Amino acid sequence: QEQLVESGGGLVQPGGSLKLSCTASKFTFSSYPMGWFRQAPGKEREFVASISRTGGNTNYADSVKGRFTISTNNAKNTAYLQMNSLKPEDTAVYYCNSAGYWGQWTQVTVSS
Repeated sequence: QEQLVESGGGLVQPGGSLKLSCTASKFTFSSYPMGWFRQAPGKEREFVASISRTGGNTNYADSVKGRFTISTNNAKNTAYLQMNSLKPEDTAVYYCNSAGYWGQWTQVTVSS
């Protein structure tokens, strides 16, 4: 059984928005920091955003700062990545990570 289940990826036009979700099944998100990563074709996996255990501290890669927002909903044991003003270079497979587990991935494609 997957520890982290992702959803919300898809195809969107440049300038559009998507919201990714990552739900934990066997641990409590509020007990661990959480991060989003992505891997574009032919490239290394890279950091996108992270949020502290309490949610009080967030960090973003320079390439997404001001466009992406990471958040958590402890009642739903779910983390989110709101992605606005998407660019073709945001096209990648996106992964969530927490408590030593990786999500199964979700594809984001930004194309006209």
